[in-house]
Amino acid sequence: MGGSASPNYGSQQPSGPDSAEIQMNRDRAFVKKALEGGSAEVRLGELAQHNSQSDDVKQFARKMVEDHKQLGGQIEPIATQLGVASPTDLSRKARKVIAKLEGLSGPKFDEEYISAMLKDHQQDLKDFNTEAEKTQNITLRDAAKEGATVIAQHFQLIQSIAQSHNVTTPH
Repeated sequence: MGGSASPNYGSQQPSGPDSAEIQMNRDRAFVKKALEGGSAEVRLGELAQHNSQSDDVKQFARKMVEDHKQLGGQIEPIATQLGVASPTDLSRKARKVIAKLEGLSGPKFDEEYISAMLKDHQQDLKDFNTEAEKTQNITLRDAAKEGATVIAQHFQLIQSIAQSHNVTTPH
């Protein structure tokens, strides 16, 4: 009797091609969403640098532009490897947020921008951590871990800014 005849007792792992293809599709979806989200963060950061009257919001916005361009630069080669085209337009959700913010300035702009950044970074942190845990692609895992670290820093920073501007944290 060889070792290959041992009973399985229902502890079957997902079979090769199907589970690999499912994860590849999840990886592609994550990369596409990360690139779209990064582009939106850059666009919103540029808008905030013009429409905000608060130095702390402007500094945060500058950091968003720099950091999200850098994150995008790290994810672009992975996107190419996975066959994900760079987004040519922002998501509908991002366009809606930008349209809302473009008509605002001063304290009202700051409040809406801070609120949007709180929501976005909370969700992005969750998405990046999930991808880092689930992907089998080592390069993508490393990029997701690094991205999660940067996004966690952004989230802490925007929470502090929200507190100083009396903007409540969304749940």
